[in-house]
Amino acid sequence: MGNMFCTELRIHRRFDLKGSSLGRSADKVEIDENTILKDLDLNYCFYLEPSWRDALLQQIEIDSKFLELQHIMDYSLLLGVHYRAPQHLRSLMSYNHHTSVDGLGIVAEDEAREDEILPQGLVLVPRGADDNTVVVGPHIRGSRLRATSSTGDEEVDLLLPGTARLQIQLGVNMPARAEHIPGKDSTEMFHEVYDVVLYLGIIDILQDYNISKKIEHAYKSIQFDSVSISAVNPTFYSERFLEFIKKVFPPNVLAG
Repeated sequence: MGNMFCTELRIHRRFDLKGSSLGRSADKVEIDENTILKDLDLNYCFYLEPSWRDALLQQIEIDSKFLELQHIMDYSLLLGVHYRAPQHLRSLMSYNHHTSVDGLGIVAEDEAREDEILPQGLVLVPRGADDNTVVVGPHIRGSRLRATSSTGDEEVDLLLPGTARLQIQLGVNMPARAEHIPGKDSTEMFHEVYDVVLYLGIIDILQDYNISKKIEHAYKSIQFDSVSISAVNPTFYSERFLEFIKKVFPPNVLAG
């Protein structure tokens, strides 16, 4: 995990995703940056640039099929999420804005309007540069925006043109748009959207479908829905895993 999240950016949320649901939630009442969240804790979907999504899903399919042929199951996708600005600062950022052509972010212009507070919360603020466009190629890491509130000064990560670049690779430094999935009983008025940077990869690839796992499957299938449990045969595991990952990374219609 340490190697996968070896980055200068803070990893604000960590998810261990298998595609199963039985027991797949964090035990902790208080959640912090080091808490490993699970499938049922994930209330966001992530929109990637289309070519990156295609490449990611293709690679995950190749990897899961390989693991299936090796009779491996119980692996998971470790997903690290860096939010480009914390949620509690969204009401402090009110700018004229427009959506970037790739649909991955919101670009803020120089003049601020107090009557236009963005419900989306995260903005890219290119200050002191002539080019006010979002760079979708190499991921840009910039300085910080200092926002003053009644609780004191807060610092926000920004991506600014002309600064040091972090190269985007499959599973590393991947810019995305995170959209909150409201619960069934939610009364939210705003559609929460966040600019994020993702780090991800498949982990725990040593568990084969041995006699112990077969007994676990048989025992739990009596008590619970067999589809919901983690201990299933490698073929079903890989199919369920891939379908779940496709839901985590749905098609980016704004970039179409």
